[in-house]
Amino acid sequence: MIRPATPADLPAIHTLIRELADYERALEEAKATEEQLHEALFGPRPAAYAHVATDSTDSVVGYAIWFLNFSTWRGVHGIYLEDLYVRPTARGGGHGKALLTELARICVERGYQRLEWSVLNWNTPAIDFYQALGARPQDEWTVYRLTDEALVKASGTS
Repeated sequence: MIRPATPADLPAIHTLIRELADYERALEEAKATEEQLHEALFGPRPAAYAHVATDSTDSVVGYAIWFLNFSTWRGVHGIYLEDLYVRPTARGGGHGKALLTELARICVERGYQRLEWSVLNWNTPAIDFYQALGARPQDEWTVYRLTDEALVKASGTS
């Protein structure tokens, strides 16, 4: 049901990324191409990793994309889960839990001490799912982001 992604999975992963972006009301921001995903996941210096969830016909119905972060307080790596998505028609089949279980297993096996991710405040189905697994919100932190023109301006190169 859960396995590391392969280059052959990229069309399905790309489609699912766009489905997630649409669900999160930000489809216009989903600009990644399959070629960019290939470079990031399978290029000479992978920046991220992916696992897929498959159904009984071996069709990809969900995915997790993640990368390593680092805790200066703990002195070890952790996993930051960038995306976790399971198609609505496949939800309730244990795919999401199995993806998170696999990432938790990787953390424990490799000595990583954190598995972290972000969730939109309005996404109560996801929040309920994560809390049922024992995850707790980190309410004392606020995420900040520089993109587009603000990023260029902050770089001093404009």
